[in-house]
Amino acid sequence: MSPGTAQLAAVIDARARDLGGFAVGRVLPSAARRLIGPFIFFDHMGPAAFPPGRGIDVRPHPHIGLATVTYLFAGEIVHRDSLGSHQPIRPGDVNWMTAGRGIVHSERTSAQLRQSGSPLDGLQLWVALPRRDEETDPAFHHYPARELPSLVIAGARIRVLAGSAFGERSPVRTLSPLFYVDAAMPAGSELSLPDEHEERAAYVVSGTVECGNQHAERGRMLVFTRGVPASLRAVNDARVALIGGAPIDGERHIFWNFVSSSQARIEQAKRDWREGRFAKVPGDEQEFIPLPD
Repeated sequence: MSPGTAQLAAVIDARARDLGGFAVGRVLPSAARRLIGPFIFFDHMGPAAFPPGRGIDVRPHPHIGLATVTYLFAGEIVHRDSLGSHQPIRPGDVNWMTAGRGIVHSERTSAQLRQSGSPLDGLQLWVALPRRDEETDPAFHHYPARELPSLVIAGARIRVLAGSAFGERSPVRTLSPLFYVDAAMPAGSELSLPDEHEERAAYVVSGTVECGNQHAERGRMLVFTRGVPASLRAVNDARVALIGGAPIDGERHIFWNFVSSSQARIEQAKRDWREGRFAKVPGDEQEFIPLPD
């Protein structure tokens, strides 16, 4: 598809993926772009409405070489990991989990919300770690919504979730230059993209925006041309996630939940999971997701 404007380098549409009865829209990696800055994975979870008795059950599974970033617009997810973390995440909060040399986690709907039924709408992104940090110690940090900087620009309500943008810096600890922004844009408003980052993209969470002569509705990501000023205009009330940063330092291999600059390291992680050498998740030890064939 031709982007139709010098501001745009690519247009990516989310592809539906079934995660065991729960559909997500997968944007990255794609044939058009594997990464935007260090962001190597981008899933839109929902929007969904679970009836009483239902919810999400992402059983314990491992990661290496990346950080997972979870942010919700609606609903709640209970995170547990092999470090002993047990943290509900709610709208506006950020869960940042650094896998490093290896971590295991699960994500589930709480028993209380499972009983009553609940909505779910949110994003989960993966950040590829710089080579020097791929084998760092695993860590988990929760950042409540009140700790994240917010501002208003030309009517758009901006929250800086990670990194730096629009003159603000998030307290979320990152290991490479990046930005991640939640922007609520009222109809007719215009927003210029941060220009201090080499790679930039905007994903439409809801509503419709345009960039030049390219329209984008929910599920579409606009990838901006390096070095070219870019702006968005909201055709109607819209919400967009802005991401980007410096390009990652070299090629990354991806297999399942593993990311590494070394294919041999991926193979080791596969053996370790298959043979039960990863740590267990306290409080969620009975189940796990098997290594894919």
